[in-house]
Amino acid sequence: MCTVEEIEAAIAKLPEDEFWKLTDRLIALREDEWDRQIESDAKTGKLDKLWEKAKTDIETGRVKPLDEFLDNE
Repeated sequence: MCTVEEIEAAIAKLPEDEFWKLTDRLIALREDEWDRQIESDAKTGKLDKLWEKAKTDIETGRVKPLDEFLDNE
């Protein structure tokens, strides 16, 4: 199995419980990769400008409480 199309065809043949097991594993892999990328970006300084802007926004009051932003009372 080499192509996405071949993999998709094999997935379509899975029993339902195996399908859900596979999707859970794929989601976990994607989440782990996201975490690795964020960690790498943080270590290399790629997030520094965003963090500095966020701190400035907090210090100058240009933020809303999360509940207000989410329209939760």
